[in-house]
Amino acid sequence: MSINVLARLLEHPGIWRGRSLTTRIDTLASGFPELDARLVGGGWPKVGLVEILATHLGSGELRLLLPLLAAVTHQPQARWCTWIAPPLIPYAPALAAQGVNLARILVVRASKGRERAPEWATEQALISGACDVVLTWITQPLKPRIVRRLQLATQRGRTLAFLLRPWSARVAQEPSHALLRLGVEPQSRGDRNGVRLSILKSRGGNVAQWWMDVDAAQAAAGV
Repeated sequence: MSINVLARLLEHPGIWRGRSLTTRIDTLASGFPELDARLVGGGWPKVGLVEILATHLGSGELRLLLPLLAAVTHQPQARWCTWIAPPLIPYAPALAAQGVNLARILVVRASKGRERAPEWATEQALISGACDVVLTWITQPLKPRIVRRLQLATQRGRTLAFLLRPWSARVAQEPSHALLRLGVEPQSRGDRNGVRLSILKSRGGNVAQWWMDVDAAQAAAGV
């Protein structure tokens, strides 16, 4: 096999080259210095699939994404920030207060009786090329092949996708084609409310676990 053929083969999004990814990945700042310091490249991947597992949806996982959403929705020629099957209708005043440009938010509601509709809608949003970020809430079990399809779709559309899923021992141990898996668990320390974050998987990086005061971390970053 010639060097040129091998180089083209290695550019395929379905091939993972281990730690070589750390030198090539483009990132977006999360808005939390403590988190960025532990993520490969110093932030969220600009393109790729991230799984966020929460002990219960609505326990603080969305707060981790608000600084990112505020930044990307105010970019010149910003594409859509698409929310698919959120458990609750997004509260527009709260998003605006966090600096999110509401004109760039698109909400897709799941149809009743169609359990797999969010997965289909996510793939379509990713390959459309019309989105900077896609957030999808998934409550049903996911087969690894579906996760792989979504990861490949992020590459095709040059999009960052977050799958927000309930955290369980079974889910945490299942194989995943996502670039990053992060666990979120609300946890208080004295009179301070925060979250315990766990990096369960990171391509080219290390696993980690730490407690973070989300409000204090945002203040330190000037958010």
